[in-house]
Amino acid sequence: MARYELIATTAFGLESVVARELKLLGVEPTQTHNGYVEFSGDERTVVNANLWLRSADRVLLKMGQFHAETFDELFEGTKALPWPELLPKDARFPVEGRSVKSVLHSVPAVQSIVKKAVVDGLKRQYKLEVFPETGALYSIEVSLLKDEALITVDTSGTALHKRGYRKLTAAAPIKETLAAALVSLSYWRPHRPFADPMCGSGTIAIEAALMARNMAPGLKRDFASEMWSFIDPGTWQRGRQEARAAARPDVEVDIVASDIDPSVLSLAEYHARQAGVGDCVNIVQRDVRDFVPQGPYGCVVTNPPYGERLGEIRENQQLVRDMGKVFNAFDTWSVFVIAADPEFEKFYGRKANKKRKLYNGRIQTNYYQYLGPLPPLKRDADGSLDSAP
Repeated sequence: MARYELIATTAFGLESVVARELKLLGVEPTQTHNGYVEFSGDERTVVNANLWLRSADRVLLKMGQFHAETFDELFEGTKALPWPELLPKDARFPVEGRSVKSVLHSVPAVQSIVKKAVVDGLKRQYKLEVFPETGALYSIEVSLLKDEALITVDTSGTALHKRGYRKLTAAAPIKETLAAALVSLSYWRPHRPFADPMCGSGTIAIEAALMARNMAPGLKRDFASEMWSFIDPGTWQRGRQEARAAARPDVEVDIVASDIDPSVLSLAEYHARQAGVGDCVNIVQRDVRDFVPQGPYGCVVTNPPYGERLGEIRENQQLVRDMGKVFNAFDTWSVFVIAADPEFEKFYGRKANKKRKLYNGRIQTNYYQYLGPLPPLKRDADGSLDSAP
């Protein structure tokens, strides 16, 4: 099989999470940048990355990278890339662009030049002047950063946070990819209780359940590269079969998703069923102030409301005070909260053991991590210690 240079894009702050997910797939990242991780692989790697990456936004095929301060440099650099090896003569290849701190700052002009260069690169191969663009989708992106042009083609199509289970929405929903990353950063394991006491439409708890049962997040959706001519459909079929076989539907978990608002709980129940984890996410109507953990050594991961108007901000600050009083009383539990208020710790009443800057959409937040003790080590049947956190 041919080898390809690939990129997994992600929200700022989650690059290390995506790199760890790649390693779990047996793929060694080659470089990590702000907002994306580079790696290489064959057709199977393209398939598995799309099916299994939980915290990445997209999987891109890297066509090339070069310096471009003029439109001529951009045109010739793009034209020289091996487009006939990728694009069939009926391919649809729209071009999206962005430019940051670059001489070529007009995005429409950059897109137009790249489109013309790709067409010019295909003409010699297919002996055509006009391409019909009626076939499979090959979305091209040109990204200019400090006059360095990065040309990629999107293998995912719809962004990877679109798992296929969240067909209804609540106000300000958290993306599935960010929710999965929050769970991953908590280092929670299925043998510990898990709770999201402000669950909204249930995304964090559902992503925890999918991880606990080793269910591939991309199994319920399609990908643009499934229609690409150079990837054997059998490769996709085998990838999906292996993903289904890897699931552990019998894993017992204690996951509680609760919220004070009954209207969002109906969404949470629906989404859990759609995701295939309706039997292991216990959905309860309850105020966070009434939260009582079931058993020791559990883990809270939650995304409380942020608020923008003065009244909402004050109300949310009081909510954080109440959260602190509730959660700090349970000394064996770990608590992880993503919040936009830079004074969160002041109102919570305790400094976090760790905090990490993340972006929830375009909102800058911190992920506050209050670390409780790990469960005592248990001995397996063979007498060895089980050291899972």
